[in-house]
Amino acid sequence: MGAAIRHATELLGACKQRRKLLLLVTDGKPNDLDLYEGRYGVEDTRQAVMEARKQGLLPFCITIDREAGDYLPYMFGANGYTLIKEPQQLPFRLPQLYKQLTQS
Repeated sequence: MGAAIRHATELLGACKQRRKLLLLVTDGKPNDLDLYEGRYGVEDTRQAVMEARKQGLLPFCITIDREAGDYLPYMFGANGYTLIKEPQQLPFRLPQLYKQLTQS
């Protein structure tokens, strides 16, 4: 997750838009084939989220992992993520979330 967030931060950093929303859609904890998991994955993702915020981005995570409350608040903050319990709800929830996150 951390690498994807950093890559998106670099790409969005070049954009001139006033508001930059970085949406991450995931099925669970940070994990990769090269031992990027557990505490290391969580800490690296948290660091990448902080770096994105320093660049003026609004990182927001959307997950289907029912255990996300155990780790996403630490990585994204209490209001930096949402759980969508049924994946088929994603097409309906995405526009609602976008509107909610970009208003103000």
